[in-house]
Amino acid sequence: MKDFSVGDFVIYRKPKMSPHPGPRAQSVYPAEHGEDYSYSVDKFWTVAAVVDEQTIEIETRTGKRHRLRTDDPHLRKAGVLQRLLNRSRFPQLKDNPRGVTQ
Repeated sequence: MKDFSVGDFVIYRKPKMSPHPGPRAQSVYPAEHGEDYSYSVDKFWTVAAVVDEQTIEIETRTGKRHRLRTDDPHLRKAGVLQRLLNRSRFPQLKDNPRGVTQ
């Protein structure tokens, strides 16, 4: 189990499928008949609330909120280098300034 706090930057590797992967697509694989591609896209989110030990609420760059399980294999904390290189892609919390817990 990972320990998350309000304001932590997290990366969620979201699996997707479409006929035209975007420029940020990773691990692109064609479907069996070649009509679609399966791939993943990294989403840069911020922990908005810690609901309990197994659940966190994250905030996206557009202000949407989602609840995720802390043991989700697609979820990970952003490392120092990832935070530095992608700092403009992580949302700043509107309700809670970074580092203020509920």
